[in-house]
Amino acid sequence: MNQDLRLQQLISWIGQRPELGIDPESLTPASSDASFRRYFRGRTAAGGSIILMDAPPDKEDSRPFVHASEVFSASGVSVPRIFAQDLAQGYLALEDFGDTQYLQRLPEDSSGVLYKDALQALIQMQLASRPGVFAQYDRAMLRRELDLFPRWYIQEHRKVSLSAEHIQTMDRAFERIIDLCVAQPSVFVHRDYHSRNLMVLEAGRNPGIIDFQDAVYGPITYDLASLLRDAYIVWEEAQQIDWLIRYWEMARRAKLPIEEDFGQFYRDFEWMGLQRHIKVLGIFARLNYRDGKARYLADLPVVMNYTMKVLQRYRELGPLQQVFEAIEQHTPEVRYTF
Repeated sequence: MNQDLRLQQLISWIGQRPELGIDPESLTPASSDASFRRYFRGRTAAGGSIILMDAPPDKEDSRPFVHASEVFSASGVSVPRIFAQDLAQGYLALEDFGDTQYLQRLPEDSSGVLYKDALQALIQMQLASRPGVFAQYDRAMLRRELDLFPRWYIQEHRKVSLSAEHIQTMDRAFERIIDLCVAQPSVFVHRDYHSRNLMVLEAGRNPGIIDFQDAVYGPITYDLASLLRDAYIVWEEAQQIDWLIRYWEMARRAKLPIEEDFGQFYRDFEWMGLQRHIKVLGIFARLNYRDGKARYLADLPVVMNYTMKVLQRYRELGPLQQVFEAIEQHTPEVRYTF
């Protein structure tokens, strides 16, 4: 750590802000994520703690984080307060939400309470939605995400060369998936609303929501797919559907622009989840081969299993299923559909 120039600059930045009350000698690593951001915890003279974000400005733009923090805080959900910021240097001093992720408390008896809180917070965030606040999650963005799969998963990870026919099949299927996604009503989308980005807080504030800087305005089922078909913890499909019905009922009571027919809503959820999981397969492969973060490879089988189940459930996805099976040589168990 003594040879870490960014850390030394962060310590100097803290020293110039005595109002924070942070002891520079108390800094310890708090966490890192899939980006170039990293976090430190600093102890204060009053016995508390503050999280310090280090986001190198040549690699990360902290302005979207600050903007999303303001928007989501105004909606009433729990996001970390920003005590100090220096966007030019890429440093933020944030409220400390502790170390307990949802993932660390699951699965256990409290999962029903935790997910109820998460679904209520999601609805609260969605109720504040309006266009023009975040970038539109449009066709072009959805397609760029899907294109990560052939580039990083098929070529780099599997080392497979697809035939021209398979490439055309995949292209047509990707466009169909996007058609159904963009047809959904638009709301605020966190974009990574899952068990590693939800922190367990005290009653009344739970969950603490982090890692929201990529928020967009897009399909209403996207964050549900992130939460209920999480890459890091797998729930039985009966449990997924139970929580999905609870959300659907709460969303209708809240007058969100939700599909009136649950069967259609479930189909929207599945196809949106399919887009997300195909994207995530590409992202996790890229994190390994480009960024040297090999730990994400262990999560690929879960994501692929989600993907294959949905491909098998819908007749019009049959040709894409055949492409994936040619890549994976894997046939998953199939369960619920509506």
